[in-house]
Amino acid sequence: MQNEQISTSAGSAGGQLQPPLAAARFIKEIGRGKDGARSLSRDDARLMYEAMLDGRVSDLELGAILLAMRVKGEAVEEIGGFLDAAEASFQPLIAPSADYAPVVLPSYNGSRKMANLTPLLCMLLVRRGVPVLMHGVTHDPLRVTSAEIISALGIDHAASAAEAEALMAAGKPAFIPIQALAPKISRLLDMRRILGVRNSTHTLVKIMQPFAAPALRLTSYTHPEYLDMLSDYFGHAAPHERGDAFLMRGTEGETVANARRAQRIDWFSRGVRTVLVEKQSVAEELPDLPEGRDAETTAAWIASVLDGQRPVPESISEQVDHCVHVASEIRQRG
Repeated sequence: MQNEQISTSAGSAGGQLQPPLAAARFIKEIGRGKDGARSLSRDDARLMYEAMLDGRVSDLELGAILLAMRVKGEAVEEIGGFLDAAEASFQPLIAPSADYAPVVLPSYNGSRKMANLTPLLCMLLVRRGVPVLMHGVTHDPLRVTSAEIISALGIDHAASAAEAEALMAAGKPAFIPIQALAPKISRLLDMRRILGVRNSTHTLVKIMQPFAAPALRLTSYTHPEYLDMLSDYFGHAAPHERGDAFLMRGTEGETVANARRAQRIDWFSRGVRTVLVEKQSVAEELPDLPEGRDAETTAAWIASVLDGQRPVPESISEQVDHCVHVASEIRQRG
């Protein structure tokens, strides 16, 4: 049993041995159902999630926490504490010296109904000289992942943070699987296969900032209640020194603009919210999109766009321009 073990907490000062966490006091607060549950403080949330990452919570307690949080929903202070622990659980990446701050592209959903164009967004930004780190899962039995499309484009995944840093320094796209970037976080993501439902970690990976220096995070939400919660987080609880964030409704959960219906995009910078794209708008002309959604077809279509044989969808071109502008501004701020 995990509660009978003592493990080393990577997030603790000096790497000191940390005892198992007795999680009952946290479960008592968050496990009273949707209406009766109370939220944890940021400090308690960080403490609990750090123990979860370090394997210092028993399987029984871990399952109870994950399901209780799914029923209750995460409060802003809880997300803040969870993210504090998550970002401290792996070595932050060093961004290359460039005219632009790095752009972080999380890709954990992939596509079920339409082609996944997140890799196109990545490639267009790299072409403009912007360092881009894409992180995510490599395979999903029900969806086409960005990782599969990146491979179909003939681009290797980074096997380590050092490789990702080298790729960005060389002006190349860097995709790193979450298990290589942050193995402790990856383990909690994998709980979905056991429990059958997503957990708070799926929200965290979409908003975490893997760099030591300020960066631009492209983030998305799928359920309306997360718009309010994440807006509150980026507006009031996110550390301003970590950089800026774009928040938009996901294209099947991905952070690339929908080629058929451009979403509203909110820019959060030092607590100030600016609307970059006002509202959802339907493309005036039906865009030229891939005929299929499989990785090979999507990759071939992306290659043809990059070669100039097809136009970049207008909404994605606008998103690229916004990213380039803000990444430059972040770099100039220092």
